[in-house]
Amino acid sequence: MTIDYTQTPEGKYAYDYPRAAHTSDAIVMAKTQFGTFVLLIKRGHNPDAGKWAFPGGFMEMTETCEQAARRELAEETGLTLNVPFQLVGVYSDPERDSRGRIVTTAYMALLAQCQPAKAADDATEARWFDINDLPQLAFDHAKILKDAIEKI
Repeated sequence: MTIDYTQTPEGKYAYDYPRAAHTSDAIVMAKTQFGTFVLLIKRGHNPDAGKWAFPGGFMEMTETCEQAARRELAEETGLTLNVPFQLVGVYSDPERDSRGRIVTTAYMALLAQCQPAKAADDATEARWFDINDLPQLAFDHAKILKDAIEKI
């Protein structure tokens, strides 16, 4: 089956059926002698501007879900990790994102220490948080983090 990715004159894509958008998230945790930490970014744009979230974003047409998670992690925090990513899950609740029908694939990486991260792209801050002292998380990221923690 060949999918036609041609655009309309207005630059939009037109299909016979509605399509969900797809994002990928990178849950980076560090298990240290001081506890377990998770890297979060503060969102610079709506929805949920000012709330903390995993580095993540929309998948490009030419990349896999994991490649998207790694790219978004690098774009939003400056971290390029050469460690395995483990699939946490696919999250598809129709109400999970106020922008519309967006499915996300979440991946996790576990480090031995917190690595320096610097906010970039659409993130206004990047910071490591103790998993026992978290801020309010955007979207359904609290549920996703709970699932990730269960995997470690």
